Amino acid sequence: MHKIRPEAQGPPKGACSRSTITGKRSRETVYAITDLTSRQVSPERIAKILRARWVIENRLRFVRDTAFREDASKIRTGHSTENMATLRSFAINQLRTAGHTNNIAAGLRKTASASTNGR
Repeated sequence: MHKIRPEAQGPPKGACSRSTITGKRSRETVYAITDLTSRQVSPERIAKILRARWVIENRLRFVRDTAFREDASKIRTGHSTENMATLRSFAINQLRTAGHTNNIAAGLRKTASASTNGR
């Protein structure tokens, strides 16, 4: 799979997408720097690469925000935000490894309940 890389050489390639939001048509132009040649690139291919990347990113961010209320966190000094994000991601990965793949919040509740009951 080709990656969108900011350090790639060459001019940016453009990708256009159209979507219908509340019945209105809109057009958006997205520019990305890629290692693909002009023969390999198309708006559809760039869109597919970007969507694949954001699916993974959004999956983790959504879980961190819903299970750990990350957006409501008051932690803001130094590297504490990055450190807490790392700890939350670690906890999510541990829960997924333990079999809680579909519902991280339920896994957190079950783990908390087990530790409270001494199991």
